[in-house]
Amino acid sequence: MIETIRQYRGLEIHPLVYPRSPHREDGSHNYESGFDASVQICRRGSDNTITGTRVFRVSGDVPFPGAGQARLASARFAERLIDGEIEGQSIDDL
Repeated sequence: MIETIRQYRGLEIHPLVYPRSPHREDGSHNYESGFDASVQICRRGSDNTITGTRVFRVSGDVPFPGAGQARLASARFAERLIDGEIEGQSIDDL
């Protein structure tokens, strides 16, 4: 899996994408049920160490049909969160 890290307003955005349904009984992944997404937002200090990090779940009742759509939605959600547009959630403690 390729890790995608974006920068937005001085913070790092790490999209987290995973299948909606757990593994099948045989241990294989179940991608047919779609994907859910979360996002990890990190702040780095002057010495390049992470000084704060939080994970936020991207809300939605319907799974994303593909991993790419989930990754894009995760990045957009993070930008809106950083801009203070998500009611009830904040990055103030980073």
